[in-house]
Amino acid sequence: MKKQLLFIAIAGFFSSMASAADLNVRPTGAGGAYTTVSAAITAAANGDRIIIQPRTDGSAYVENLTINKSLTFVSETNYNKYFIRGTVNITPAAGRVVTISSLSSGNFTIYNVIVNGATTGGRTTLNLYNCYLNNVDGTPANTTTNMSGCTVSGYVFFSHGRVTGNSVGRMTAYNTSSDTSLATSDVEIIGNASNSVIANQQISYNFKFYNNFTSGFGVYATKPGGSNEIVNNTVYDPNGGDVAPIYITGNGNPGSGGNVAIMNNAISFVVAQTNACIQTDGIATVTATYNVSTNAFVTEGTITQSNNTGAVNMNFNNTEYTVTGGNVNAGNPAVAYTDLDLTRNDAGHYGGSNSWSNYFPADNGGKPQVNYLVTPRAILSTTTLNVTGSAYSK
Repeated sequence: MKKQLLFIAIAGFFSSMASAADLNVRPTGAGGAYTTVSAAITAAANGDRIIIQPRTDGSAYVENLTINKSLTFVSETNYNKYFIRGTVNITPAAGRVVTISSLSSGNFTIYNVIVNGATTGGRTTLNLYNCYLNNVDGTPANTTTNMSGCTVSGYVFFSHGRVTGNSVGRMTAYNTSSDTSLATSDVEIIGNASNSVIANQQISYNFKFYNNFTSGFGVYATKPGGSNEIVNNTVYDPNGGDVAPIYITGNGNPGSGGNVAIMNNAISFVVAQTNACIQTDGIATVTATYNVSTNAFVTEGTITQSNNTGAVNMNFNNTEYTVTGGNVNAGNPAVAYTDLDLTRNDAGHYGGSNSWSNYFPADNGGKPQVNYLVTPRAILSTTTLNVTGSAYSK
């Protein structure tokens, strides 16, 4: 009986694999291909892959897309993007997974990738890899947005997900309403370059901000009782502003609280309306350790501090995304924070195991890209060794 059940399970697995199909989109319809992406979506079934041929003259497929199935979109030409001039709308549904790789939206700011509404009875997942986009909106409840290797000229707003190795205008973890079908992982923003502030304004999940190059962090809400981290980032603001480059405030949001740990960051900013490196109004319990700043290390609000250093000589480049100088070997000396070369943690975005060098250059010479990896930093005595990761091919 066990053998028979196993055979049935295996047969079912292979039949489900066989049901997935590849649908081609080509401008001329060569080889029986569809001439529009919309026609391919209409003909596709859940689990199918739509392979889009970039136009040889660089022009766009001019069409708005409504994606109402679990589908994967890829380029027919390796490492080349296809150009769609139109808005990409994702219709939410429990269990729906939409993966888009190598899409270019061009320089048309009105064309965005949008999840249209909350998901009921489960979650919608949107994966974006190696894309050139204008704006991304994944804010509706029960939506997970995973992004890697993308350039986004405008904003990325998302309620939950993992965002690694992207260049963006600005980025906010934000939800239009709290999730009711909770994901099991945190909000993770790792190894990105942001021209503006990276922010959190959702209360459903812990947030992890690691190894980003940004002009600042804004925390406008936190999960009640949650544990949040701002670790090994480079914060560089050559313009100055009315709040500190790391700013933690309730901003009128109910239900906030929890903890925010700020550690191993390299900070430089022009003093404007405040000279504080970190400000908080009591929204959360804040600790700050092993941070270094070119400014005097001044804080406002109740913050538990140790081993922070001001007036550190560092050089920042927000074009090449580098920081050098007194940040080297200035981070937490604990083994858990050692650099990839096993030396003491360098404060800033190259330090620690989530180093910026894991994610950039994003193109990596046209090779498949590992965009997330979790391994133990120390092995003591255990019978189980857990290593997890994810990758995508361009």
